[in-house]
Amino acid sequence: MRKLLIVGCGDIGRRVARLAQAQGDSVTALVRTAASRDELHKMGIDVIQADLDGAIAPLDVDGRWILYLAPPPAKGKEDPRMRHLLRALRGTPRRLLYLSTTGVYGDCQGEWVDETHAVAPAAERAMRRLDAERQLSACCSDKGWSFVIMRVAGIYGRSRLPLQRLRERQPVLRAGQAPYTNRIHEDDLARIALGLLERGVDGEVYNVSDGHPDTMSDYFKLVASYAGLPQPPEIDMHEASRSLTAGMLSYLQESRRISNRKMMDLLGIKLRYATLEEGLREIFANHPDD
Repeated sequence: MRKLLIVGCGDIGRRVARLAQAQGDSVTALVRTAASRDELHKMGIDVIQADLDGAIAPLDVDGRWILYLAPPPAKGKEDPRMRHLLRALRGTPRRLLYLSTTGVYGDCQGEWVDETHAVAPAAERAMRRLDAERQLSACCSDKGWSFVIMRVAGIYGRSRLPLQRLRERQPVLRAGQAPYTNRIHEDDLARIALGLLERGVDGEVYNVSDGHPDTMSDYFKLVASYAGLPQPPEIDMHEASRSLTAGMLSYLQESRRISNRKMMDLLGIKLRYATLEEGLREIFANHPDD
């Protein structure tokens, strides 16, 4: 039986926890709020309540497998939460796995990107993730701990679709101007996280996506089709720069196609939702009214 500590146990963490419990693992979660604590207790999960925005009490992690899912703060270029967690650890963990983002590669002008590609984050949200990666790597290298980093593409699933945006008729970029984007279904991500925690090569980075990128506009249009909503209006980049939010524009200014070959070759798994269309078909067939 493995002893698993999930740091930041939101939706993805709970999916991982259920899989781990089904395998007979012991699961502990570190969360910030009392509401999360109470929900996890109902799942039979032991809980440590702590706020990583400041220093926390020492944590005995000797022999534990650690999955770090806590997001960085909303602002800045660094992740103090990772620093606070690492400083609190006592003992020798079996392994640490960090969920980072493919955003650390920055704009690749639509090129295929594998783990050898240079990192060049442009958005602060990606800079914070890269800072956390580097903190983890430096700490584990210094202490001789095993660690793995997974750089995850956009996560989608039943509660993660842009339905409200589509209902509001917010526009998308015209064909030919929209950047490539990459995704992974939330259920596949949970399975992959457990697989990389156990089988990932020490110190290695793995891209996590379904391997079938398409444009951001195609994504919105396909979701609209499955949801039975009108197709979103199209605008060009000049108009987008005047009408869309800064956050959305930052996504539109980066284009890359993520290769998942390294991860797939290591784990030898078959994704349940190998394409966006397969994932949407399952979502709307089983939960049409959500």
